[in-house]
Amino acid sequence: LVWYKRQVVPSGYEKAVLVSGTDGVGTKINICSIANDYTTIGQDLVAMCVNDVITCGAKPLYFLDYVSTQRLDGNVADIMVGILKGCEIAGMDLLGGETAEHPRQLHYDMAGFCTGIVEKKDIIDGKSIKPSDRIIGLASSGLHSNGYSLVNYLLTRHQIFFADHPELLTPTTIYAPVVKRLLQEIDEVYGMAHITGGGIPENLPRCIPDGLTAHVDYNSWKMPEIFSKIMLAGEIPEEEMKKVFNLGIGYCLVVPPDTVNDTQNIINEHGLDSWVIGETK
Repeated sequence: LVWYKRQVVPSGYEKAVLVSGTDGVGTKINICSIANDYTTIGQDLVAMCVNDVITCGAKPLYFLDYVSTQRLDGNVADIMVGILKGCEIAGMDLLGGETAEHPRQLHYDMAGFCTGIVEKKDIIDGKSIKPSDRIIGLASSGLHSNGYSLVNYLLTRHQIFFADHPELLTPTTIYAPVVKRLLQEIDEVYGMAHITGGGIPENLPRCIPDGLTAHVDYNSWKMPEIFSKIMLAGEIPEEEMKKVFNLGIGYCLVVPPDTVNDTQNIINEHGLDSWVIGETK
């Protein structure tokens, strides 16, 4: 226990708070089977956990993984390549994990566990958000790891084809590096939200305090073409699309109006597009 504290929990914190999260990649792993490529799905696993943990201002510390497979093979090694890359991007250690062999299992399954640390007084909980604060949306790299049950349905019915949309395998963006810099240079980041299952309508309100609402203009950014293809192929209503997919926005920040330009400049320097997509009222 002494070794654990010395090696894993950094010194220099007055009242350190550990923040933990767990998640998986859902049925996106089926796309790996179709593409015969498991090299990026590990990054998805890391991203889905890390992007949740950092929303309160926590610095990622370490990650653990669980991989379940019929037998150990090259695909498991490729999964680990992606996990290691994801941990490197997020700036944290892969502390350990478990790989379980289940001979009767037909498919791979994965889960991840992430822990971060934040000074108690620096926790971002949305309480400072005021009316007319701006909502900045950071671009996603595509679907990330949500909505794939619907995508797989369309694939099995030959309404879309992976050969036409290899971007279905694009790994989830890890926002930890840009968020780390924003917290270092922008004093007034009032709220953050990771846009996952449930889309903007279900995830953004989590960082908005009672008495305020987030008003989002869905015309303020260009929705990536893959979402239009899915919507048309499945004849999916627009409101349902908003609840299932991120529609091109993978992460949101809430900041006061006078910090918008500086915030977006930093985001741009990290190679990400961003838009002012709404405000609080």
